[in-house]
Amino acid sequence: MSRIVYVNGEYLPEEEAKVSIFDRGFLMADGVYEVTSVLAGKLIDFAGHAERLARSLGELDMAMPMSADELLAIHRELVAKNAIDEGMVYLQITRGNPGDRDFAFPPADTKPTVVLFTQSKPGLAANPVAKVGIKVISIPDIRWGRRDIKTVQLLYPSMAKMAAKKAHVDDAWFVEDGMVTEGTSNNVYIVKGGKIITRHLGNDILHGITRAAVLRFAREAQMEVEERPFTIDEAQAADEAFFTSASAFVMPVVEIDGKPVGTGKPGSVAARLREIYLDESLKAAV
Repeated sequence: MSRIVYVNGEYLPEEEAKVSIFDRGFLMADGVYEVTSVLAGKLIDFAGHAERLARSLGELDMAMPMSADELLAIHRELVAKNAIDEGMVYLQITRGNPGDRDFAFPPADTKPTVVLFTQSKPGLAANPVAKVGIKVISIPDIRWGRRDIKTVQLLYPSMAKMAAKKAHVDDAWFVEDGMVTEGTSNNVYIVKGGKIITRHLGNDILHGITRAAVLRFAREAQMEVEERPFTIDEAQAADEAFFTSASAFVMPVVEIDGKPVGTGKPGSVAARLREIYLDESLKAAV
C-alpha cells in the first residue's frame, strides 16, 4: 500500500504528489519545518511544535496558512490513513510558487506550499541505542546566525552527519567561539556532580520542544539545571552527556572526539530523564 501524503489541501498517494520547480522551498530553501513524533498512535508535544512553527513563520514574515486545530486534524488524519503506531509526521511550509525565480519575496498573497508526510518507525520508544549510547565528534559551527528559526536550510548539518559517518561515529557537535552550540539535529547537555548543564536559549541554537519538556521534568524531579555554554574539554570531563530531540527523546552520549565520557556508558541521569519524558509525554499525547 502506497503511503498517503498531504499536499496543499489534498491527501494523495506519494507517487502522485508534486510541487512546482519554482517553489521557493526548492530554489531558495525559503521555508520552515517541524517533526512531531507519534507513540501509540498519538502525537507527542504537538502544541509545542505548532507554537514554534508559528514563531518560525513569523520570523520569516510568512503567514500561518491554517489554524493549529486544522493542522492537528491533518496530522491525525495522516497518522490514521498510514496506520502509524510509532513514527513521525514531517511538516514543511514554504513561501510558495511565485511563477519564476527571483531573490525578492513574491507578493504577500502568494499561496504557501504546505506538505506533510509520515514515517513509520517501529520501536522508536524502545530504541536499543539508548542502552549503549552514541559517539560524537566536534566540528566548527559555520551555519547562519538564526538557528532559532527551524528552516529547511539543512545542508551543513547534513555535511556534519556525513563527517561523523566518515569518522565512524554517530553524530557531530557544533562548536563556535570555543563553546558547544548544539548537535546536528538536537540540543546537547552534560552532567557534572548531578547538575545538568545546557546552553541557554538564543539565536544560536534551536529552541527545542523536547528540550523545554525535559528541562521542565528535570526541575520537577528536583534535579539542578544550569543554562550556560560549555566547552568540549568540559564535556569530555563530565560525568554524563546526552542530547534531546523530537525523534530520539533523550539519548546518552558516551564518547566525544575519541574520549569516553564518565564511565564510557550511559549514565543514570540520562536514563531517568528518558524514562520520565516518555511516561509524561505519552500521558499528554493527543
